Amino acid sequence: MAMGMPYGMQSMLKDGHKIMSGLEEAVLRNIEACKGLTQITRTSLGPNGMNKVVINHLDKLFVTSDASTIAGELEIQHPAARLIVLAAQAQHAEVGDGCNFVLTFAGELLGHAEALLRDGLHPVEIADGYAKAGKAALAALESLVVPGSVDLDLTSADAVARRLLGPLSSKQYGVEATLAALVARACVAVLPPNPANFAVDNVRVVKIRGGTLSDSYVERGLVLRRGVEGRVASAANARVAVYAQGFDTSSTETKGTVLIRSAGELEGYAKGEEAKLEQVVKAVADSGATVVVSGGNFGEMALHFLDKYGLMAVKVPSKFDLRRVCRATGAVALMGTAAPTAAELGHAGCVELREVGSTPAVLFGGQASRAGIATIVLRGATDQLLDDVERAVDGGETGLDQYAIARFADALEVVPRTLAESSGLPAEESLAALHAAHAAGQARAGLDVETGAPRDLGEDGHLDLFAARWWGLRLAVEAATTVLRVDQIIMAKTAGGPKPRQGAGDDDD
Repeated sequence: MAMGMPYGMQSMLKDGHKIMSGLEEAVLRNIEACKGLTQITRTSLGPNGMNKVVINHLDKLFVTSDASTIAGELEIQHPAARLIVLAAQAQHAEVGDGCNFVLTFAGELLGHAEALLRDGLHPVEIADGYAKAGKAALAALESLVVPGSVDLDLTSADAVARRLLGPLSSKQYGVEATLAALVARACVAVLPPNPANFAVDNVRVVKIRGGTLSDSYVERGLVLRRGVEGRVASAANARVAVYAQGFDTSSTETKGTVLIRSAGELEGYAKGEEAKLEQVVKAVADSGATVVVSGGNFGEMALHFLDKYGLMAVKVPSKFDLRRVCRATGAVALMGTAAPTAAELGHAGCVELREVGSTPAVLFGGQASRAGIATIVLRGATDQLLDDVERAVDGGETGLDQYAIARFADALEVVPRTLAESSGLPAEESLAALHAAHAAGQARAGLDVETGAPRDLGEDGHLDLFAARWWGLRLAVEAATTVLRVDQIIMAKTAGGPKPRQGAGDDDD
């Protein structure tokens, strides 16, 4: 072998790669990265959590305490910290709540693991201890379920609202009752005969700046934050024709030239175009349609004839909103400008233009609507407040592993400790009182963030969702043990050319 020739791992990878291995380089660095992430999100845990100002790569401003949004917009690149973020995203996909708990608890587990590693325990022994403690915690969690809480009348908005107080108060403390009533009314309004078929996408949220949160309301049907295109602003017992593209005269797919020799020929050509378009609009009106929804622009001449035949024109440029209009009305999106058949027409009890504050909004709905869609219209003073409210609406062993199990129990204290700190309460005194209450047999005692005293929060309806805590514990433990079992990090050379120079001496070019 020639002198200087790479060998081993170096001979297999391209120049520019990085390899980190061993306890100091891989395990402890991974733990440090995960702790750095969770220290960012931990202070946002709970009803009194602090907001973060996040500016993403598109210069969009976020003011939020939602951990899922914070971690997602930060674009975490470290592979170990990314594992924790993926666990939080899995929690959001499974339950929709508890992302901050996953991040905070996983980071706390890794923080306690660091102390055990420095005491001489092997990472595998710590991971095994955490896995055993996680199974015991999940089993103990089932014993804390409030009797009778499994039974719920899903057709009662008041009963559903009481169950929503817990997860909503953790995001928007103080207004949870208002939000719970809104969400409950919307969910009950679209509840199918078989509750197992409930689709979350049938509950929409529209944010309209102005007013206060108490001005928010639920509308049965689909609300779009935009105006109408023509002069017709409402249609009762509406028949809806939906077109996937713009509503205007169609142009040929090949280029052509029209030779016009006189003013009469020019006038005749223009009248021919008008007559053709009028025939199209008249055919749509004769089909029984009273509302025309277009995924593109309406031509000026098309709007003239739509107004002439009394048809309401609504432009919906978003393909996702266009699909929701079809689902809300039962219409079929058409290509071209052909007249719809009776089976392709949708129906709505009413389609009307409203002004909410100073913002125009179009409602597809009404009591006679066949739509299984409800819209929560949120009002608030700022866009950041509305975004945050929308996110609230969108909640004794043996062996060496005994040390890890004991640390697991200590890590669980991070939740009440953080809640006490963010509420301005003495953390140590609050934890001591909570320990005393549990020792006295009050297994369901939690921390009252207003007084700092332990009490059964379920008495006033602030119940935690079992699925959120079950999945949160499981995913946090799995993420932490996965990080602990990583002993090497191998990173290939970053793709792309060199980064541009940055300095004060660069010119405008």
